[in-house]
Amino acid sequence: MKLFWSYIKSILGGILFFFGLFVLLIVFFLLYGLPMEAVLYPILLCFVLGLLYLAVRYFSVLKRYREILELKNTAAELIDSVPDSGTLFSGEYGEIIKNLAAENRKTSERSREETARLMDYYTLWVHQIKTPIASMRLRLQREDSELSRNLLSELGRIERYVEMVLTYLRLESPESDYVFRECDLDPIIGDAVKKFAGDFIMSKLKLNYEPVNRKVLTDEKWLSFVIEQVLSNALKYTKQGEISVYVEEPLTLCIKDTGMGISSEDLPRIFERNYTGVRGRADKRASGIGLYLCSRICKNLNHEISAESEEGRGTVIKINLDTKKRVIE
Repeated sequence: MKLFWSYIKSILGGILFFFGLFVLLIVFFLLYGLPMEAVLYPILLCFVLGLLYLAVRYFSVLKRYREILELKNTAAELIDSVPDSGTLFSGEYGEIIKNLAAENRKTSERSREETARLMDYYTLWVHQIKTPIASMRLRLQREDSELSRNLLSELGRIERYVEMVLTYLRLESPESDYVFRECDLDPIIGDAVKKFAGDFIMSKLKLNYEPVNRKVLTDEKWLSFVIEQVLSNALKYTKQGEISVYVEEPLTLCIKDTGMGISSEDLPRIFERNYTGVRGRADKRASGIGLYLCSRICKNLNHEISAESEEGRGTVIKINLDTKKRVIE
């Protein structure tokens, strides 16, 4: 109905002009005393033909309008032709739109190529930097001293930061390397916990974890990153007490700490990019990117991540892994 009234409004000037001509014709017949039947029948015939013409034009406009609506929901890269609007300059406007779409395709292609080059560079960089890190780890593992344990802990932090760079770039890349399959949850948790064994010992924190004996449909590599990042945060902000890893029914992985907690003002925003909050601003090492990456990854994995916290009493991060079974193509 909105289109109909818009159509009437667009041709209102023409309608009023022809009605004016009809009125003028009737006035002339009246002034010269001519029989009105001679003018009323032609006017009535013109009126009927005019209505038919307007109806045909309206349905033609309606058809083009529907084509444009379909085109509106089409990606710019797929636009090869634009429906004729029926106006004098419709061809020129169509050429402008096609030129803009072509330019958009070129820009998108350049962006994809630049992202691919960037990914290639950082992938190579990560592999190159892992070599000296692995060498340093082997040397430090040969001795057991407080200094070597501290250095190993810092080395682990460097490894996580390196992996975070690559993860961030992969998330921003249009290509996806997610591989969904049914995985045992315990090996994923176990591998993540082992990476932080030295940190638990140095921090004198207790780990509460019992095998959960559950399976989950996920991507093992990406879920491992999320669990490691949450454990890293728990260790960073827990000075004493314990960290617990357990599953709530039906299938929600919980990582709970007894750390400093998160203020009620910061809690709703901890998964935003670059948001560090009061605690993060006090800690100059905080980037505000870790939980943001976790949130992005969980969304892509069809998991849900949330947080509950009380300032001064600790935090629990919950990852809902109860993903409905799907057919992976």
